[in-house]
Amino acid sequence: MSSFDQVYNRRNTRSVKWDWMEKIYDINDASDILPMWVADMDFAAPTVVTEALQERINHPIFGYSYICEGCKTAVQSWLHTKHNWNTKTEWMLFHHGVVPAIATVVETFTKPGASILVTPPVYPPFFSIPEKLGRKVEVSPLKESDGTYEMDFVSFEEKLQNGIELFILCNPHNPGGMVWSKESLIEIIRLCAKYDTIILSDEIHADLVYPGHTHYPLASLADNEADRIITCVAPTKTFNLAGVQAAVMIVTDAQKREQLRDHAAAHGQMELSPFGATALKAAYEHGEPWLVELLEVLSSNIDYAIDTITTALPKVKIVRPDATYLLWIDYRLTGLSEEEMMELLLHRGKLALEPGSKYGESGRGFMRMNIACPRKTVEDGVDRFIHALS
Repeated sequence: MSSFDQVYNRRNTRSVKWDWMEKIYDINDASDILPMWVADMDFAAPTVVTEALQERINHPIFGYSYICEGCKTAVQSWLHTKHNWNTKTEWMLFHHGVVPAIATVVETFTKPGASILVTPPVYPPFFSIPEKLGRKVEVSPLKESDGTYEMDFVSFEEKLQNGIELFILCNPHNPGGMVWSKESLIEIIRLCAKYDTIILSDEIHADLVYPGHTHYPLASLADNEADRIITCVAPTKTFNLAGVQAAVMIVTDAQKREQLRDHAAAHGQMELSPFGATALKAAYEHGEPWLVELLEVLSSNIDYAIDTITTALPKVKIVRPDATYLLWIDYRLTGLSEEEMMELLLHRGKLALEPGSKYGESGRGFMRMNIACPRKTVEDGVDRFIHALS
């Protein structure tokens, strides 16, 4: 049996996905509800990572640690091999996750009251972090047609004209699963350069791209404008290491790196834990074979879920994602409101998905489903979805 077929009991492991559903969905008992909402996988992490962590644990002292050159060259080699992006290790700053890195970038390069641009529907922290930090969030909604999205560059430029200081890009896109074309990315760079806007490119899903599609790191296309881009990458989505908390900011501009270091010092931000550094290095150095098999499993799960759901429920539409392990389910033709849909899923189907409005008002009428789990679990979740709407 493949390791990707093994079903693990994650309850009572302090799992946000499995043990926090009562809190997240405001229900009294979630013991019979299947969680397919938050974006972590129900697969074991690569053996090469767990073996590296075990070796580190065998040394019983867990003192202060630092990022070794081997960690940096592991990231550098991965970005070159996987994404044809030639980086320098001196460009790298390490953080405890992409979401904390977003907060750091917002605080470092904008002041309270500054305008920050996002393109919904998009990952909720893009809204919530700037808002909680006292910034003004401006939106340029993506153009949608039958569940597929593209940038609305007319709206985008109109917003930039109003003094946007920072644009946060989701590349590849969550929740829609799009891999942005080279032409779209170059146009984003051109317009942000025209209006002197810094770009934060969240590329945490970059490794989860399916055959026939190519991820382009934004900064790799930027030429002389690379210094306005801060890129966030991480092994955590790729190798199911979210709880290990490790990410990298790629910053070509020396002045911006120094500003980010000053911010870290002001906030008492330490280096990665010995476990974060160990996991990152092992994953990027030895995790490629595991990732190849993972993508095959995810692709098969996606095909199964889409075919089965849309055959049984013709009013439900699902566009196959270019990347990620997330399905963006369009139920608008059912006529159900979001509240009605959530009620049916939770109480009749016993299934926890994410409501589309969480990703901005333009996401209303959609649900997000995580299919990164063993086929047996996917089949159970698909059956529950169909039962809820039948």
